[in-house]
Amino acid sequence: MTTKKNTFETIEPVGARVLVLKDEPKRETKGGIALPDASEIPVITGRIVSISRQVEHDQDMPLRQYDKIIFHPKNAIPVDFEPDNQLYVVPVEDVVAVFRKQPGPGKKTGEPE
Repeated sequence: MTTKKNTFETIEPVGARVLVLKDEPKRETKGGIALPDASEIPVITGRIVSISRQVEHDQDMPLRQYDKIIFHPKNAIPVDFEPDNQLYVVPVEDVVAVFRKQPGPGKKTGEPE
């Protein structure tokens, strides 16, 4: 008897949620000091991999695919997609900040750099 494994092509969040690839936790400070596991600060930044249709069509929601964000991990749901994955479904109300680049001198917002 053979068993067929289910494989997923894509994951699309539903409702007011985004799919986030969580950043790796930092193991040392910018100055090069190694952090032991016991004092590790949980990483709550990541990159949006996919957004739901509801978020995509909401003009008041400033989230786009590939945005780097800071999110509150309490309600983040881990996705068992692949071994050692870092994917989480995050409600948009738990996204607390979006990283944005400032335009260079003499550039207007939206102009290519």
